[in-house]
Amino acid sequence: MPVYRIFVEKRPEFAVEADGVLSDLLTALRPKGLEGLRILNRYDVEGISEEVFKDARNSVFSEPQVDVTYDTQPETDGHVFAIEYLPGQFDQRADSCAQCIQLITQGERPTVRTARVFILKGKINDEAFAEIKAYLINPVESREASLFVPQSLDTAQNEPPKVKILKNFTNLTHDQLDGVISEFGLAMDVDDLEFCRDYFK
Repeated sequence: MPVYRIFVEKRPEFAVEADGVLSDLLTALRPKGLEGLRILNRYDVEGISEEVFKDARNSVFSEPQVDVTYDTQPETDGHVFAIEYLPGQFDQRADSCAQCIQLITQGERPTVRTARVFILKGKINDEAFAEIKAYLINPVESREASLFVPQSLDTAQNEPPKVKILKNFTNLTHDQLDGVISEFGLAMDVDDLEFCRDYFK
């Protein structure tokens, strides 16, 4: 099935989040040339008909009173980037949309992916643009998203590697435990491991 995409932006008088992020950037980074910022919520949907997608446009994805919708990303001569959740992170916005569409169709739940698109206004150099992206993207939960429409929203998951087994742990000495930290790349010190060793003894 095709992937449908829609962009939703708050009308200027309701763009509180965009104004807040702009103010934060100007205060924290003071990037030269940054004059304005727009935030669009992007929705990609797979598993529904075009008719259902059109029906959901103004009932699920947006509120016509406060939002403006676009079929394609608005053109701009400024810098643009998008942020999405990392695979495995819970996306509440996407989950809510999928549930609402399922209620409408009374059928299977569709697949929904979301991203936030940032459009920066002004003459910003590449260095300032990189700083802004690094400031707004939290690598613990999110990553930069592609601006292209995917062929499918199916995400193939690689089989995780087998978990390493540490044998004879309760009999390891102080120096051996120090080696375990290096071998396994643990975020612990020797005292932590000794505590664990003694606990399991």
